[in-house]
Amino acid sequence: MASTQTQPVVVIGAPLDLGAGRRGVDMGPSAIRYAGLDERLELLGRRVEDWGNVGTAVAEAASIGNERARFLSEVKATCEQVARLVRKALEQGAVPLLLGGDHSVSLGSLGALASLHGPGGVLYIDAHGDLNRPATSPSGNVHGMVLAAALGLEGTGFESPEWPLPMVQAGRIAIVGARSFDEPERELVGELGVKVYTMSDIDRLGLEPVMERAMANVAGEGFVHVSLDMDSIDPDTAPGVGTPVRGGLSYREAHLAMELVAESGLAGSLDIVEVNPILDRENATAKLAVELVASALGARIL
Repeated sequence: MASTQTQPVVVIGAPLDLGAGRRGVDMGPSAIRYAGLDERLELLGRRVEDWGNVGTAVAEAASIGNERARFLSEVKATCEQVARLVRKALEQGAVPLLLGGDHSVSLGSLGALASLHGPGGVLYIDAHGDLNRPATSPSGNVHGMVLAAALGLEGTGFESPEWPLPMVQAGRIAIVGARSFDEPERELVGELGVKVYTMSDIDRLGLEPVMERAMANVAGEGFVHVSLDMDSIDPDTAPGVGTPVRGGLSYREAHLAMELVAESGLAGSLDIVEVNPILDRENATAKLAVELVASALGARIL
């Protein structure tokens, strides 16, 4: 894999909120762009190509379908478009940067990577486990099923000609910043050997040792993908998210996590998801998203 320090960046927007229980994250890509994403990355010496947004359905013009996996057909159609663009960016030697939208859009990134390289690893920075399945989900919201779907555990509804299943290896998933799991997710973590680093682990061990362990877990053949959910950050710092959980990463911890990702050179692709401008204050969460992307792509204080 070419060095991510010099590769051009392709920006892809996925303005989807059908995978979530609260509306508004469909405006996330626009908010992040408005916060100066392209300009910030160009200051790093990166060439940036913005390929615009994929098409998405809106709830008022879509069918919920199965209540156990709400709007699955529409979610999957969006993810298939994402997969095609991410695959094109990768084939051109660029770093694909996907702007969500709710976290379900990450299936498109992971699907594209798996279609090129086979099942790989994912560093999943999130307050939640996203390991629910239709049979276990208390809400039926697909953004809470992303990792279970990527592991091929959710049945035929998530199959597509755009990606193989599984997309990722269970032993190469590391969830960092977790603090809200449903009981079936806890059981699945134990069964599969998924690595989970909770906020308690970060408090006890420190952010840098946790990130070093997590990155060692996800390293390996094929690909390593980084998926950053803005709800991993404490809502006092990042208020504009749909599913806030108190006690998250601080401003500096979030930056350090992304700086360590950049230093590792492991990741060839990045998602940043769940920015909800409706719930934000003066676009603060989107501005932070831009800063964190820059840190993940090599920005430094000196």
